[in-house]
Amino acid sequence: MTMSLTDARPEKAIDGRRADVLGMLRRAGRACSAAETATATGLHLNTARFHLDALVAEGLAERNVEPRDVPGRPRILYTAGGPVPGPRSYKLLAEMLTGLVASLADAGPVSVDAGKAWGRHLVQRAAPSEQVDADEAIARLSHVLDAIGFRPEVGPTAKKKTEIRLRHCPFREVAERHTDVVCAVHLGLMQGALEELRAPVDATSLEPLVTPDLCIARLDHDVPARR
Repeated sequence: MTMSLTDARPEKAIDGRRADVLGMLRRAGRACSAAETATATGLHLNTARFHLDALVAEGLAERNVEPRDVPGRPRILYTAGGPVPGPRSYKLLAEMLTGLVASLADAGPVSVDAGKAWGRHLVQRAAPSEQVDADEAIARLSHVLDAIGFRPEVGPTAKKKTEIRLRHCPFREVAERHTDVVCAVHLGLMQGALEELRAPVDATSLEPLVTPDLCIARLDHDVPARR
């Protein structure tokens, strides 16, 4: 299967005259009036103002009143803002970086350690005097996983073990090619979050892509409370 080199645009695509107006603002690198924009783009003044106001509404430009120290009506000035329109290639970058990690002799431990660092960073940490039990730790871990986009479903606990069913992998396309790296990062992320909480529970395994829309993480409650 051929991989697309660009991602779908996260921002609204703009074309035609509006794109010309935005391009003019970006090239100018300063605040411009509607009249200046009309002259530079060859548009009628009202048309230029229409496109400028539309760009402001779309978050791609900013509108401000020109400061004046002399009498007279101040001009309305526009500056380019927001994301630069155009294709993105984050998926390709992810492929390149995971491919690099996969080529390392110690790719597995390196990936787990990277995940642990992010898990410690992302989880809602416990206060110094707070003792987080297993249920609260799993709830906070589930919140992290949900925020990333995994759509976790926490299953019932049986024999001091809990299953978390991950219904969506936000990195699926990359994970399918580099399961050993991507899933090791995800396992490490869960382990790091639980370690940060000093909880009596640990993520012991992650079974990837049980079905196209399901991965299963398994947690063990038979862990001494951490300090």
